[in-house]
Amino acid sequence: MKYVIVLEDGMADEPIEALGGKTPLAYAKTPNLDRLSKMSDIGMVHTIPDGMKPGSDTANLSVMGYNPKIYYSGRSPLEALSIGIPMKDTDIAIRCNIVTISEDDVPFEEKTIIDHSSGEISTEECAILLEAVKKELQNEIYQFYVGTSYRHCLIWDKGSVVELTPPHDVLTQVIGQYLPQDEALREMMKKSYDILVNHPVNLARKEKGLNPANCCWFWGAGTKPMLSSFYEKTGKKGLMISAVDLLKGIAVGAGMDNAEVEGADAGLHTNYTGKKDAAVKALTQDGYDFAYIHIEAPDEMGHQGSYERKVQAIEFIDEKVIGPLVEELTAAGEDFRMLVLPDHPTPVRLRTHTSDSVPYMLYDSSAPLAKDWNYTEEAATASGNVVAKGCEMIDILFQK
Repeated sequence: MKYVIVLEDGMADEPIEALGGKTPLAYAKTPNLDRLSKMSDIGMVHTIPDGMKPGSDTANLSVMGYNPKIYYSGRSPLEALSIGIPMKDTDIAIRCNIVTISEDDVPFEEKTIIDHSSGEISTEECAILLEAVKKELQNEIYQFYVGTSYRHCLIWDKGSVVELTPPHDVLTQVIGQYLPQDEALREMMKKSYDILVNHPVNLARKEKGLNPANCCWFWGAGTKPMLSSFYEKTGKKGLMISAVDLLKGIAVGAGMDNAEVEGADAGLHTNYTGKKDAAVKALTQDGYDFAYIHIEAPDEMGHQGSYERKVQAIEFIDEKVIGPLVEELTAAGEDFRMLVLPDHPTPVRLRTHTSDSVPYMLYDSSAPLAKDWNYTEEAATASGNVVAKGCEMIDILFQK
């Protein structure tokens, strides 16, 4: 038996009036999910433990079977593992987004955060910008490291796990009250704006009508993570397929392998087919028992506040991942169990994460069911199936 999770990041949502009172998942044209759901179990799973913030870090740890209450030590340290940063036990890792803030002629504290991803800026452009920041701000205490797209890392030697606000939680708001209380971090953010606002990369972006990446934003502080081996915990050899450093870092910490998929960039037009191909090859040719296909696009579209693009992302996943994945695994003669779910909701109305439970669909090719439901939030709730602890979902997949 082979096992696969298709994690549609942030897919769950609220009913939207413009979609006829349907959620993006319910509204999207998903013929493959519709067909499979009638042969599958569906239900709701609570991925965010009570009292913890609804992030992709805690939620994906939960889906992978790691209780965040035990294993979570901060978001950025997991990303640091992916980047390959040799963290010391006394280091603090901090996420360094390069974001877009308003460039109006007001004090820094009175500016507004416009875009947490700087228009999904490329890694190549952002690396140039981060190099300019490093030249001015890096020292023995604060070290900057390039990540992916707008997502980078700051290592603070002998630092503290300080409270910091995620930028996607405060989009369109004046930034003053959300700046770090730590004076050094706050001053670095202010200086980064001065360094980047007129950088040639940003001047060129503005000429093209793109959002400039004009300010470092620090958040997600934490200590060196200590995850147990996924193989020792489950007996399954696993492969992570993601364009996001966070997920790659979780895999590194858990002793899993990471697939490198050309053109996978966490955006709406990521290489969906390449991710599906990597999973099929891993499960049918390379001796893996388990593949975790993480797709960031629905979450990014939720943060952008675009229900149209979120619907499109869900349709792309159905067309380019779900359908072909099932077809090719079946053609290869593999029995498999497939779990489809989001990690958390990212409602378009809110443009950030919530802690609400999410719908799951579990398909077993060797024991198809006969149901009359489709895979939607409403149907999953009505099913009466509830998994109260998200970290137990992996055991349900593996039939433990």
